[in-house]
Amino acid sequence: MAANIYQAVKQAMQDLIAPQLESLKGDIGALRADLGAVRAETGAEFGAVRAEIGALRSEMRAGQLALGAEIRRIDDKLTWALDLRERIVAIEARLGPAVARS
Repeated sequence: MAANIYQAVKQAMQDLIAPQLESLKGDIGALRADLGAVRAETGAEFGAVRAEIGALRSEMRAGQLALGAEIRRIDDKLTWALDLRERIVAIEARLGPAVARS
């Protein structure tokens, strides 16, 4: 009698639960495939973003170098102009009394 109950329960599980489990296995497999595709797509997008960031960094570095060179050029011109002004003031100071006597 117990053997018959065991066999009946076993058969019911195989008839009812086994197909459900197989269906779930198929669903899980499909979800894994979808997840793999999403991972691949996301990885490609992140790669593209990284490349864009790298390009922007390069452009910013080039801009910084150009700006630094321009600031040095302007600084050199200002230094030259201030030096020239000091020389003119010195010359005017020397010529001032001579011009006043005339």
